[in-house]
Amino acid sequence: MDLGLSGRTVLITGASQGIGEGVARSFAAEGCRLRLTARRQDVLEALADALRREFAVEVEVFALDLAAPSAAADLADRVGDVNILVNNAGVIPGGDLQSIDEAAWRAGWELKVFGYINLCRFYYARMKAAGGGVIINNIGNAGERHDAAYIAGTTGNASLMAFTRALGGPSLDDRIRVVGVNPGPVDTPRIYKLLRKRAEDWFGDETRWRELLARYPLGRPASVPEIADTIAFLASDRSAYTTGTIVTIDGGIASRSSII
Repeated sequence: MDLGLSGRTVLITGASQGIGEGVARSFAAEGCRLRLTARRQDVLEALADALRREFAVEVEVFALDLAAPSAAADLADRVGDVNILVNNAGVIPGGDLQSIDEAAWRAGWELKVFGYINLCRFYYARMKAAGGGVIINNIGNAGERHDAAYIAGTTGNASLMAFTRALGGPSLDDRIRVVGVNPGPVDTPRIYKLLRKRAEDWFGDETRWRELLARYPLGRPASVPEIADTIAFLASDRSAYTTGTIVTIDGGIASRSSII
């Protein structure tokens, strides 16, 4: 489907792997100009070369750590104006209240929670001055399915959900849309790391992680394109009336509940 995105400039954070790489591919397939950022220059360059060859699109890369002081401002200055911002960088560590110390909690939030907020602050102002734009925050369904074993992440994601709704409520007045996406388990290396840890915690044997797949809808995590293509659609004019809301893509996991 042609989403009418050709020629638009898209900044994607955490673009070197996983969902971020998938999002880059989805927007490249739509003919967008890509601005990709992550920590590792070599990985970004390899991805950029592959996207240029496959889709014949313009790709620029910016290697930096978004958790560093002033990183958001530096990135905005280097990249310049964009039509679409996809906040995707950051992994908050798993664990319960006693196993996640203050330093680990703050480090996880510095990159994901404050990283998203800071880039929104800079790019909302730029988009308003330019006459509009779209911000997509890739958050995670732990923000609505609260998990004490992922307490720093579930709390951080819930705060980003509230932030996205608050910012996106009146944003159409400025011709800007702000939308959140809440993936559940996704077929990336990270989910298998989490499954191995959960198998170790539950069974005392990390090699039994495959048994946990049966708990997922359809017995599998979501594919990366199932998330990335939705993000591209939400960024397009086909979704021009969508703002201040969260789209959950988790096979119904967050909606499964019982009073007993």
